[in-house]
Amino acid sequence: MNQKVMQMKGKLIVSCQALPAEPLHSSFIMGRMALAAKEGGASGIRANTKEDIREIRSQVDLPIIGIVKRDYEDCSVYITPTMKEVEELMEVGPEIIALDATGRLRPNGVELKDFFSDLKEKYPEQLWMADCSTVEEALYADSLGFDFIGTTMVGYTPQSEGLHIEEDDFSILRQIISESKHPVIAEGNIDTPAKAKRVIELGAFCVVVGSIITRPQLITRSFSKVLEP
Repeated sequence: MNQKVMQMKGKLIVSCQALPAEPLHSSFIMGRMALAAKEGGASGIRANTKEDIREIRSQVDLPIIGIVKRDYEDCSVYITPTMKEVEELMEVGPEIIALDATGRLRPNGVELKDFFSDLKEKYPEQLWMADCSTVEEALYADSLGFDFIGTTMVGYTPQSEGLHIEEDDFSILRQIISESKHPVIAEGNIDTPAKAKRVIELGAFCVVVGSIITRPQLITRSFSKVLEP
């Protein structure tokens, strides 16, 4: 693991993303969002698309977890689902590339193990993060050789419906950490400083926080909702 990635250990990674339908959708804005995150103490950035990553690189010298979110017909996997998205990310060289590592099939019915095998063969020096939704998926990704195991998808898939990352003092995270050979990145619904601190105490390599920092429409909604009659 290179020195730049090791700078993330025990630290906060801020997810700077805005999809096309969101008001802050703009590579320029995401670059400034990343700069604001750095000024606030972030030690890394998670970002979507090569365009956003290129702009973020022009603003901050922080390690980046790169993804491409793209929808494919008849497929529910949307986080870096095919080699096309990986090749786009390789143009800008994020330190880590994250991809959906749930049990769902990828476009054209491709299984995770086959896709990951192709990735490792084509880009043997690249670091890979598995975005998982259950303990079983995480341990399977760990066995495949992902460099980092993430809890990103907990509660967002049919197989993890009703699960919450923070339940029972992060029991899902604790089990994954205790049984994985590779470092575990805590991500998903970690929306308070206390939760971020706790997951690091439990042994997470680092913690990724997104919407509660970088999506002002959702932050605003949490305030306005409590004032509704």
